[in-house]
Amino acid sequence: MGRKNRGGRRHGPTRARHTARLTGTVRITDAGAFVETAEGAFRLTQRGEREAMNGDVVTVSLHHAPGGNHRAVVEGTLSRANACVVGTYELAGPLGVIRPLDTRIRQDFFVLPHDTSAADHGVMSGDVVSARIVSYPTRYESGVATIEQRIGGPDAPDLGIRCVMARYDLEDGYPEQAVAEAQQCVLDVEGALEDPLRRDIRDRFLLTIDPVDARDFDDAISVERTKAGGWRLGVHIADVSHYVTWESSIDLEARRRSTSVYLADRVLPMLPEALSNDLCSLKPDVDRLAFTVDIDLDRRGRVSGFTAYPSVIRSRVRMDYEAADLLLADGAGTDAPPAADDDVARACGERARAACEKARAAGVDLSAFLRDADGLACARRAIRHARGAIDFETVEVHALLDGQGLPVRIVTRERTAATSLVEEAMLLANECVASWLADRGLDAAYRVHEPPSPDELAAASKTLAEIGAIDRASAAAIKAGDPAAIERAVEKSHGTGYAPLVNALLLRAMQRAVYRPHNLGHYALGADAYCHFTSPIRRYPDLLVHRELKRALAQERLGKAAARERTPQLTGVGSQALLPVLPQLCRHASTRERIADAAAHATQKVKVAQYYASRIGERYAGSVSWIDEMGAFVRLDDTGAEGLVRMSALGGDEWWDFDGDLMVLSASASGRTISLGTRVVVEVARVNPVRGHLDLALIHAARALH
Repeated sequence: MGRKNRGGRRHGPTRARHTARLTGTVRITDAGAFVETAEGAFRLTQRGEREAMNGDVVTVSLHHAPGGNHRAVVEGTLSRANACVVGTYELAGPLGVIRPLDTRIRQDFFVLPHDTSAADHGVMSGDVVSARIVSYPTRYESGVATIEQRIGGPDAPDLGIRCVMARYDLEDGYPEQAVAEAQQCVLDVEGALEDPLRRDIRDRFLLTIDPVDARDFDDAISVERTKAGGWRLGVHIADVSHYVTWESSIDLEARRRSTSVYLADRVLPMLPEALSNDLCSLKPDVDRLAFTVDIDLDRRGRVSGFTAYPSVIRSRVRMDYEAADLLLADGAGTDAPPAADDDVARACGERARAACEKARAAGVDLSAFLRDADGLACARRAIRHARGAIDFETVEVHALLDGQGLPVRIVTRERTAATSLVEEAMLLANECVASWLADRGLDAAYRVHEPPSPDELAAASKTLAEIGAIDRASAAAIKAGDPAAIERAVEKSHGTGYAPLVNALLLRAMQRAVYRPHNLGHYALGADAYCHFTSPIRRYPDLLVHRELKRALAQERLGKAAARERTPQLTGVGSQALLPVLPQLCRHASTRERIADAAAHATQKVKVAQYYASRIGERYAGSVSWIDEMGAFVRLDDTGAEGLVRMSALGGDEWWDFDGDLMVLSASASGRTISLGTRVVVEVARVNPVRGHLDLALIHAARALH
């Protein structure tokens, strides 16, 4: 019914008032579609998505909605996030239809009758394909795509992994020219030692500590106690820059990839395997070229001096984290029996004993060596915490696979004494190198972490205070950006039901660390200068830091002439030298890092879903780890895997409401509530291994925290 104006005439229905247009990024989830703008995030109206797809940059208008909220409507698309689509191919008369596997892409794409790409790639109805988008859907026409790759039939065992690779445009294999170039590289120790900067330290005891399934070893450590009660720490990193010269075929391909990608069932290396798994891998009992940072510390762990130089090393022992933790826990590894009676513990004990025997042959007590390294790590953690470093608690779920790539066990990887001693050594080496470069005003690929957004911190601290996870004083300090207050909140929540929410909300409030040409410090580490130096096998920014450090060391220690002689191979000359292209390389590395992280996480979800595919109907205990509009996410006790109890699977016929401020689900009729940390029993309801979905049904919930 229209309304009358002063003259008594009727108007049509009142239109929703809208504000000026904003620019933002579309985010589509199972719970709905949103647009993220500089002014905040707004839900899109039911038909407000229009032709936009997840990740697109769009212009939107805001409309007033009931309750004083705003809803957005897409008015135009500025840039597209998706150039390709992965989906199931079907036939619809003369047309082919690609139905996207990614549920965030809600439009189907047609393959036109004159397009022969399906026949060219041997695609049959039901196959999963990767297709390039030719034209995007509009309000009046459907999208069109052409098939570029047949990924596989619906029963292919690695279909989910290959779909993730196609979604993120990741490649298996390596270009022939770069592979051939890598195979021509040889180890020439005597030739390398002709460099006056390089030192021969093969007489020092070094070891590597990595995951048990690691394929490349790019860092080794050495630790000695000093007469004054301090430590001398050596961090020794594979000297990739000796083999990979500026703008060589390998360099250009490594630059394009920017990072190795660690998927659940394979590694997509940044460098050819001839380098990453052989010549640059710090294997035990073989000579290797390295870049060493020797750091002197006092008895409290404070740095009193350090020096960096190219070196020749020989690692003596290869350890894994589990075996190192066993030695740190009780010194087992020589005569003690395995800590438990199962095969995993027995194998760990055997590895620890073998490592101890090798170290003993070199005249070193391995347990004492590790205790010295652990003592140093404890001292460094205390120093970092005192200066405001923040250590969030994160749990990494990892699928262990059999020879066919099928998951046989799900484990969680958390911080341990062994991982911490390696981490602290690497953090310290990175800081020392970054400070050396920054003190001289040199541009490099610095690792920069800026302070969090005040608005994000205010929202997180408000929620945590309202649910009782922190007090009002802590909330005020967190809102003000005090890193010590953030760290205290994380520590205080440890072991409580609030821990998942405290860590998740505060971590989400943080900016993402990125690479920048200039030093701007690292907020979360409390470091005035920071860079990545310790993994040039798998991260291109580390290789850039090595090159600039080598060039600067040559200039400082050997003179300008020596530096000029080395510059073409290290950092190039002219318009395509390092400094002119460094901003672009830093932006590209930051982007590729995000892609690699997302792909790795997605493939682990694929394997978790595969693991539970044969366990439909089985029941498990767990805790609610997150809540949003879709329902409650539950972390299972036995594996640490996380699944979703959707709103429709919460039990009963009642309506459940989501309170985003308190992070609580409330049943409309019974008043039952589910909150973070609630103990539950759930049943595996459905899995979708291709999409990595694990759906659970709620069987029982204990009394909520709130």
